[in-house]
Amino acid sequence: MKIEIEEKNGGMIATFEGRLDTPSAVKAQQDIVPLLENADKLITLDCTNLEYISSSGLRLFLTLRKETAAKGGKVVIENINDEIKKVFMMTGFFNLFEIKNS
Repeated sequence: MKIEIEEKNGGMIATFEGRLDTPSAVKAQQDIVPLLENADKLITLDCTNLEYISSSGLRLFLTLRKETAAKGGKVVIENINDEIKKVFMMTGFFNLFEIKNS
């Protein structure tokens, strides 16, 4: 699992690559600290290269959503694959986030 974070146009973009499973979610929790510190901004989660997400990964996304909601920011998820889209639909996450596929 690899997460790259950059600041762009006054917001933050996090690019996820690989599998966001239970073991990698522990490290990812540390990796997203810059996003949590900028929760008052627009945070885009680019999932173009995210292959898999577990319940631990979903919790990570939910943590970001709660933090941005509390601080007046917003989370947008981009480019999820069909498998992750199914997970989002089954868990109700599809209705919790703004999801864009470009």
